[in-house]
This record gives sequence, structure tokens and C-alpha cells, in this order.
Amino acid sequence: MITKFQLVKPIIQAPMAGITTPAFVAACSEAGTLGSIGAGYLNGVETLDFIRAVKELTDKPFSVNLFIQEEPRIDINILQEARGALQPIYEELGIPDTQRVVSTEVLEGQVQAILDEGVRIVSFTFGLPSAEVITRLKNNEVYLIGTATTVEEAEAVQQAGLDAVVVQGCEAGGHRGSFTESIELISTVELVAGAKEKLTIPVIAAGGIMTKEHVEQMFSRGADYVQIGTALLTAHECDASDTHKNAIINSEQQSTTLTKAFTGKYARGLKNKFTEQLQNAVVAPYPIQHYLTLQIRKESAIQNKPEYLSLWMGENSYLAKKASVQEIIDSLF
Repeated sequence: MITKFQLVKPIIQAPMAGITTPAFVAACSEAGTLGSIGAGYLNGVETLDFIRAVKELTDKPFSVNLFIQEEPRIDINILQEARGALQPIYEELGIPDTQRVVSTEVLEGQVQAILDEGVRIVSFTFGLPSAEVITRLKNNEVYLIGTATTVEEAEAVQQAGLDAVVVQGCEAGGHRGSFTESIELISTVELVAGAKEKLTIPVIAAGGIMTKEHVEQMFSRGADYVQIGTALLTAHECDASDTHKNAIINSEQQSTTLTKAFTGKYARGLKNKFTEQLQNAVVAPYPIQHYLTLQIRKESAIQNKPEYLSLWMGENSYLAKKASVQEIIDSLF
């Protein structure tokens, strides 16, 4: 059980790759939760440096989250159509036509960084690590957490030998951790109840959890822990941009949408001009689409054009408040 790591509160900070900083992760751990490094976009050296930076700020437990990536097959026709759909935005923002599309295998370097630094908790998103990786980590007493968006995926996590599973409901902001083909939109409450019927490993509820009442509801359905993302994005210690934080604070009910347009994988964020314009467009597979839109997102931030930014947030984002990490955590449990 994660309880062996002596968490003060049964809460895990969602990894949120690309947004988390060492100071934010450390603040979450210091607040009594399990801070999480979102290492999905880092290579091995960057992961190592991030881990060391967190360790300089806290001696409390924290985890590292890794993406399981499959090298996509590049269909040149799909790639050209995806580029074509983005071309008007490239031109509006003054982005050069030629953009480098890269996809590199980084998991081995990340795993080695985790072992070198003695990290004790690792979570995975977008799939299951290989049996070899699981064995290496378990032989070094690393606690392993998978991510699932269906009961079937949760069962696969348990069967693979991982120690716990995050069940991510359809309300969750950011990327869906799905790794099977059929996309099922299941609420967090339903997913927790279904997983508890089938599993013996701890179940961590994630998705739409913004209030103490939400937390209590998850525990009443059998959740062992809860994972919090959007509620912490507006924390003072979070390094999300003011544009992103204000978009969350000013959001209303039904302000979000699921879209593949930014990265090639479904993710929940604020509806804006980009998500609407690309709603029916051809999208390249992940992570190619991520790289095709990367410069759009960077340039939009520079030019202060939030209509083209990926403003990830969960369905209940309108309940967010600006406060310290400690204040937000204390309001939940």
C-alpha cells in the first residue's frame, strides 16, 4: 500500500507533464500529499536533473510519471493533411512552414535516472511498461502505479503486476491515459465502483475532483486515494501561466471539450478557436501532432493569443480557486 510511504493525506498530485516544476512538486509533498513529477516530455538527463531538484527542496515522498510511447507509423498522406489543416494558423502566427517532427525513445534513460536516484514510486500513462522494466523496478523496491480509463484497462494493470491503479474518469483534465482502442467515456464514480469490484490492488480515483464533497464521494465508492489535477493548477506555487490560471478561474460549466487536435491523443481542455477549427480535421498520431502544434502553442503564448493554446482543465474547472497548495489540499481533506 502507498501508506507505507507515510503520506499525511490520501491525496496524489496529478503529474501534469509540461506544467509541473520542482518547486510545485515539492510544495505538494510538503503539504502532506504525494507530489508527482510529470516526466512525459523529458529525456533521461532532464528527468535526472528534475528528480535531484525536487530532492533539494523536500525529503518527503514523491513519484515520477512516465509516458509509455509507441513509435507511430508515419503515413505521409495523413501527415500532409494534418499539416494542411494547421497551415492557416501557421500563417496567422508567422510560423515558418518547415517544422521538425521528432519522436525519440527516452524511457530507458528515464528508468535509469529513477534507479540512480532511488525514487521509490513510479506511475505510467498511455500503457503498460514491458515485463523487463517492471522486473527491474520491482527488484529495486519501486512501487508501480498504472493508469486506466476503463475497468478492463484497470484489470490489465493488475495482471501486469503493478501495485496500484489510477482510474481516470471522463471528467479529468489533460490527456486521457487510455491504452486500448475503444474510447469509453466513463464517469469517475462509475469507474471507481467498477474497479473495486474486480481488483485487489489499491484504486486511485482521478477526474473532476475539486471539492471536499467530491473527495468524500470517491471514498464512499471505495477509492483508496484520490488524484488531484485541475484544483492544483491555480495554486500560487504552480507555474502554469496566468493565462491558463485565469482561463480555469473564469471557466463555466460545460466549458471544456475532448480533443485530439493538439497532440494526437484525446485530452480535455477549454473549448477555444483551435479546438473548434480543428474539430473535424485530419490529425496526425501522437506524438507527431504534438510536435506539429508545439510551435503554435509557443508562439500563441508569446503573442498572447489564448485561442490557440492547449488550456487543459477538467470538467469541474469552474470550481477552482486561487490559493496556496496547502490551503487547497486542506480544503479537500
